[in-house]
Amino acid sequence: MHIESLHKKNENNYIILEPLPRFGAPLMYFCKKKLDMADNDRGQSLISKYVWVIETIHRRRKISFKELNRRWLDDDISRGVKIPKRTFDNWRYVIWDMFGINIVNENRGEYRYYLENEEDISKNGLRSWLYNAFCVSNALANSQSVKDRILLEFVPSGQQYLQPIIEAMKENRVINITYHSYWKDEENNFDVQPYCVKLFRQRWYLVARSTYPYYYEKGPRIYSLDRIQHLHKTDETFAMPKDWDANEYFAGSFGIIADQHVETQTVKLKVSAGQANYIRDLKMHESQEEIERNDEYSIFAYRLRPTFDFMQEILWNGEDIEVLEPLWLRKEMAGIIKRMWNKYKEEK
Repeated sequence: MHIESLHKKNENNYIILEPLPRFGAPLMYFCKKKLDMADNDRGQSLISKYVWVIETIHRRRKISFKELNRRWLDDDISRGVKIPKRTFDNWRYVIWDMFGINIVNENRGEYRYYLENEEDISKNGLRSWLYNAFCVSNALANSQSVKDRILLEFVPSGQQYLQPIIEAMKENRVINITYHSYWKDEENNFDVQPYCVKLFRQRWYLVARSTYPYYYEKGPRIYSLDRIQHLHKTDETFAMPKDWDANEYFAGSFGIIADQHVETQTVKLKVSAGQANYIRDLKMHESQEEIERNDEYSIFAYRLRPTFDFMQEILWNGEDIEVLEPLWLRKEMAGIIKRMWNKYKEEK
């Protein structure tokens, strides 16, 4: 199996999340071939060590190799064996190659190591997503003794179709899908050109364009992977439009709805002080800006397309959020709330 470098940029610039390599034997081969390491560890065990190094340096900000090794020996992951300097340098190279995180030395004083691009860990991209996924996976893998006290959520996102879709995108190959529509409660079989994939709220989505002339002219549509009943690659290929960009397609979108008919505009929300703490720590949208704050409330401003999924997010917060601007959105929310009230005001 061909393994691509994870830091390689897609030349067509149309995939939001680049293909991930299959872990296990291929990753072992990748690490061995890339570094020619004499280390006996393989696969997930080795990745766990990369994550440990990143996390330790990230927490300490700056740390000497001696201190790093001391903390390493205090952890069960070491099995009582120090990290050889040459091995550590090899790990630094692979960490950069896999996660795009550069571990550098200050080359003076205590000669401590630090993360040169530490802010990249929190950015929304493939490497930060992959790094955080590994961190969670590593924590869970090392928690078997308390597994009954770790409760996880089932994610029905159709992962079995993700890999063939990504392979089809790499080859610009048309795929045939059988899709069950929730709106029509029926299944349809058709061919589509896969443009990109996107993860939102623990579900994977496919942006694809129908090959049928009538629907092709209407542009790309969005399909949820967990509604796909069957999928296979065809022998037909297509040319990816050079002027189509995944990030531009979703620019201003709150989530997965990319309605180009809704203009990107400024939205202002008045949020109760208590709820503002949650929204401040976990932004509703990347454009979020807190423009006013006092003991009773905060006002947050956004630049986005206020589509249906954004309105649903506002409703989810209940009475703690009030739409101030734009006026049409305030009226729309008022109408929704009124219709909800009409369903509850009379006792059954």
